[in-house]
Amino acid sequence: MRITHTVVPALGLAWALAAPAAAQPAPSSGPSTHQPAQVATPATPPGMVLEGAAGWAGFGDEGIIHHTLVGAAWRGYVTRRISLGPEVQFMSGPGSDRDLILTGNVMVDLLARTADRPRPTTPYVVLGGGLFRHTERFLTGTSTSTEGAFTLGVGLRTFVSERVYVATDARLGWEPHLRVAALVGVVLR
Repeated sequence: MRITHTVVPALGLAWALAAPAAAQPAPSSGPSTHQPAQVATPATPPGMVLEGAAGWAGFGDEGIIHHTLVGAAWRGYVTRRISLGPEVQFMSGPGSDRDLILTGNVMVDLLARTADRPRPTTPYVVLGGGLFRHTERFLTGTSTSTEGAFTLGVGLRTFVSERVYVATDARLGWEPHLRVAALVGVVLR
């Protein structure tokens, strides 16, 4: 299956989920006061976000190959619910098994911000594509391979202050793996 058959519908779904609902004026119950109807103003997106991640990844290969994961991401909000940005993940497996994943991600918050504030807890969906680089040393030398990568998952973000949050997410990716991570994020104004 070509990746465009998966990515294009997923981006369409993300766009549809993130479209803000149109505000409706409040109905009048009495005589006209000749004042314009109050229309809700959309909350502004937070701007830039910087995240750090730590966790576990398991690769399927005649059993699970366990890896320790550290990563970082930078995202910018383009709407109240959609953010875009790069992510880098470094995974260390047994022996000299090392993996580097660079992706461009789309993150969709499933609950919109309210009154210029994030909701205390927000579920989200993440979809990304990029490069996967695997390196391992053998007696005969070092083997390195690079190929396309994708990541798809869900998570839950909880703000612990106005600008700092903690999150956890679970993702599937290619090379075939499952990733579970804890994240700390800072909203940069």
